[in-house]
Amino acid sequence: MHEDIAKAVNSLKGKIAIVTGASSGIGKACALKLAEEGAQLVLAARNTTALEVVALDCKAFGVEVIIIRTDVRTESDCKTLIEESIARFGGIDILINNAGMSMRATFEDVDLKVLKTLMDVNFWGAVYCTKYALPYLLKSKGTVVGISSIAGFKGLPARTGYSASKFALNGFLETLRIENMKKGLHVLICAPGFTASNIRNTALSKDGKPQSESPLQESKLMSAEAVAAKVIEGIKKRKKIIVLTFIGKLTVLLNKFIPSFMDGMVYNHMAKEADSPLK
Repeated sequence: MHEDIAKAVNSLKGKIAIVTGASSGIGKACALKLAEEGAQLVLAARNTTALEVVALDCKAFGVEVIIIRTDVRTESDCKTLIEESIARFGGIDILINNAGMSMRATFEDVDLKVLKTLMDVNFWGAVYCTKYALPYLLKSKGTVVGISSIAGFKGLPARTGYSASKFALNGFLETLRIENMKKGLHVLICAPGFTASNIRNTALSKDGKPQSESPLQESKLMSAEAVAAKVIEGIKKRKKIIVLTFIGKLTVLLNKFIPSFMDGMVYNHMAKEADSPLK
């Protein structure tokens, strides 16, 4: 059975894929890569103006694309996303839970509403979408993807809400994989390192307002397109976990053996950011 499934995903042509947070960054890059592969697309995000631009670029590859305004914090929006996808295409083969937000503030200083927002978007958004898509994904022996982070394997100071949400996402997806290991469901956790996108520009500060400026040199980070290429490769090869960048892989590996040392390394690294809350 597993060999047949593996052969079936060597080509994504004609597959039905839903991408949340598809208006920019990794979500947009995944949508374009899936379109290039010939997949039919459902693009979801809050910003429909940006989604329309992405959809137009995807349609240039000759695939069918629909956009659905979705706030993944709202369960009814996620249910509607799946229902409208089924109404249009009749099934689902791939769900990429990409919608996400970040934050930058110490737990001591942060307003708790920031942590709730991060959990609602990064964790509950994926849970809601996956819950309503699951019957169709089980039928197609399809793929659930969670765009996680190195912060889901190692806690990052001044990112309590972000790390917590990504740890929760990893635990949810790993359990989902084990529960359905005999049903042909493929579950992929992708953990990028710092990626060039607008996630840091929209990251919430201690009072819940976007910080506007990235503290990192975005030009030196892994591109969203490079991440998307790894995600699509992981879908085709039905991988379980992808950890990206040399530093990311090293962080996850060393944390298994020398966690106390890595605590200090991570603290010192994050403290060097421009205007770090840790200073």
